[in-house]
Amino acid sequence: MNKTRFLTKVEAENDRKWHIVDATAKPLGRIASEIAVLLRGKHKPTFTPHNDNGDFVVVVNAEKITLSGNKMKDKMYYSHSGYVGGLREQSAQEIMNKYPERLVEKAVRRMLPKTKLGNQIAKKLKVYVGEDHPHAAQQPQVYTPKYI
Repeated sequence: MNKTRFLTKVEAENDRKWHIVDATAKPLGRIASEIAVLLRGKHKPTFTPHNDNGDFVVVVNAEKITLSGNKMKDKMYYSHSGYVGGLREQSAQEIMNKYPERLVEKAVRRMLPKTKLGNQIAKKLKVYVGEDHPHAAQQPQVYTPKYI
């Protein structure tokens, strides 16, 4: 009987690729779920749930992402300072106007595990406004989302 073989941490790190995702006119949730799969490594046959064996993802044109319906003004993001009355809320439109890359980062981060491993995986996401990014030396491959 064959046993399932899990990759070690070193083996997983040697198999990393870089992907470029263009967010132009793509729905936020759809593209975020595909990015989360790439970061986690679930697209590989060697997926190991307790190791970080996913790829690096570079997202460009974050300011051109879309939200359906009235979500741009109705969708709220909340943060709390920990003090009484310290609840802050911002609409998706306010965040988009000030820091468009944060919308993508938040959407993807919330789809990853809420553990130390999830924090480590989230560091492999690079989001940029516009076409330019400083990762040309890594020779990233253009990734076309399958479900959009």
